[in-house]
Amino acid sequence: MARYVIVGAGLAGAKAAQTLREEGFDGEVVLIGAEDERPYERPPLSKGYLQGRSEREAIFVHEPGWYADHAVELHTGVAATRLDLAERVVALADGTVQPYDRLLLATGATPRRLPGAGLYLRTVADSEAIRERLTTAERVVVIGASWIGLETAAAARQAGRAVTVVEPEPTALHRALGRELGDVFARLHRSKGVDLRFGVSAAEIGENAVLLDTGERLEADLVVVGVGVVPETGLAREAGLDVGRGVLTDAALRTSHPDVHAAGDVAEPFHPLYGRPLRVEHWANALHGGPAAARSMLGMDVTYDLVPYFFTDQYELGMEFSGDVAGHDQVVYRGSVDDLEFIAYWLRGGRVVAGMNVNVWDVVDDIQELIRSGRVIDPTTLPSGRS
Repeated sequence: MARYVIVGAGLAGAKAAQTLREEGFDGEVVLIGAEDERPYERPPLSKGYLQGRSEREAIFVHEPGWYADHAVELHTGVAATRLDLAERVVALADGTVQPYDRLLLATGATPRRLPGAGLYLRTVADSEAIRERLTTAERVVVIGASWIGLETAAAARQAGRAVTVVEPEPTALHRALGRELGDVFARLHRSKGVDLRFGVSAAEIGENAVLLDTGERLEADLVVVGVGVVPETGLAREAGLDVGRGVLTDAALRTSHPDVHAAGDVAEPFHPLYGRPLRVEHWANALHGGPAAARSMLGMDVTYDLVPYFFTDQYELGMEFSGDVAGHDQVVYRGSVDDLEFIAYWLRGGRVVAGMNVNVWDVVDDIQELIRSGRVIDPTTLPSGRS
């Protein structure tokens, strides 16, 4: 009987296991996770769950009994420590080994760490710890005007806390969106009373204060660090798989070894639409990448060409983003930026490469169709999404 092992019990891994069963695979399925929790989704951790607006049970991918009911052998609280490609086994931290016929690496990513104190937001335990601290912390300092940083700042302000955000770039989300769109988010947070410090860095992070590189000291009851993540490529790298910014795969999510696939935050698949490897860290990539990898493991014809997608909710702003802004040479706005009801289009050579709809809904499919078409567009004809 064939034995398929999935290392990484997050959304990608759980959806891969589900897809194997849905596609009729009747062999053994083993799902291994380093966390004690069964697989859950991460977006609520910095949004509704952090703010206390969603129940704990709502974050999980499956009901508790789903794994046993579908003959998925779930191992939680045990990390994979070594991958032997020749022997086709995965060694675990508890001293056991898991043999496999096919393997999926869905090990995800971990927060990029800074020296000193401070809390990080990646796991359900992290979210619960920060939420608890927000009940008493009067002064909150967030290091990094990233998506996680800004969502945490919004949660803290909505809890009535004084919030300062420290960011070395010239505005919020500078690398993700560029200066103009980053300024939109900066204005929103300033309008809610957030003290934004751009162009400065944290020189020292203590339990009760942050020392900036300017010499200024920011008193804090809670410090949260959100400066990006690092893909968990160690297992793959040490085993000799090809690794770039993530575990390199082809468009079918196959790694450099024929028996091993990769999906989710850790994977850097070749993207046919962009003509290059592209690593995507967001929820939709895990949601769709896990099933695509499972089908590829089963020998089905798979081309994973999902347009990158991300969403955020901050105060009254709801946003969906599609595409990749790398190399853009023009940004076009349709609608009212001042009223926070618009679509922004990033173009390169007259072609739409990314789009972001802010408080405008049911337009993602249209934006992604423009991206996929690759056709040169007259910017004045780009839709606003308003009827």
